[in-house]
Amino acid sequence: MKSFNYYLLLVVVPLLAFTTAHKYYVSITEVHYVKEKESVQIITRIFIDDLEKLVRARFDESITLAVKNESEKVDFYLEKYLTEKIKIKINGKDAVLQFIGKEYEDDVAICYIEIPKIDHISEIEVQNLVLFDIFEEQQNVVRLNINDKKKSFILFKENDKGLLKLD
Repeated sequence: MKSFNYYLLLVVVPLLAFTTAHKYYVSITEVHYVKEKESVQIITRIFIDDLEKLVRARFDESITLAVKNESEKVDFYLEKYLTEKIKIKINGKDAVLQFIGKEYEDDVAICYIEIPKIDHISEIEVQNLVLFDIFEEQQNVVRLNINDKKKSFILFKENDKGLLKLD
């Protein structure tokens, strides 16, 4: 009987542990300045299921991401949302973000954004509000690599901006 209880415990405890798994809400945004191209290149990685929940809530309930026949509207929705929620100031001036496109890798959507015609950066401020309107626990990691200076921020609803001064 003792061995039966022991084996039952070995089976039941792990099952209970995984039924209350915690979900993390995080995105990672990398911002690189490519001086030779006079371009700020931005790569944002967001979990597909979180992004799909957002697109369905804000734009179209019938949208499914990362499927073979994905709606052509997805890029339009992502461009609209990301250019609203990611704000960048370069040298104190608002930058205009251009959505380049996206691809999927495993369970992550990788979105590409660019700010062209930037010949010098003395200061850059990044505000990232992505998914704050859907998930209270959302955190956005921002990694800057500007003129060989690197800095990282963890942004959340109450602290949604990061600043890097270079001069």
